[in-house]
Amino acid sequence: QVQLVESGGGLVQPGGSLRLSCAASGRTFNNAAMGWFRQAPGKEREFVASISAGGGRAYYADFVKGRFTISRDNAKNTVYLEMNSLQAEDTAVYYCAGRSGPSGSYSLVREYGYWGQGTQVTVSS
Repeated sequence: QVQLVESGGGLVQPGGSLRLSCAASGRTFNNAAMGWFRQAPGKEREFVASISAGGGRAYYADFVKGRFTISRDNAKNTVYLEMNSLQAEDTAVYYCAGRSGPSGSYSLVREYGYWGQGTQVTVSS
């Protein structure tokens, strides 16, 4: 069992940056691929980025490539999402997700079994 708690969301101006954190509990974190998803009002939850269990491979949605970076610190049981050049369209609730297994190449909501409660990111002037 893995429990996930996100933090780091907030209000930021367009062009600004935020770093989201996701703290995981449970002994299986080091064997779990992790991902970030987001959900804007009235829209379906969508894939943002994912990372393999060992941290060596990362995958991104096209709309965040070059702006967002996913990373993890297995010693701290934490995964991060560094977000730069934020735009109004990035406004959403951001969710951390985990799945058993080393590969990080999964981008569908149904492929992840563990979810955090979400953290709100609002990009507005």
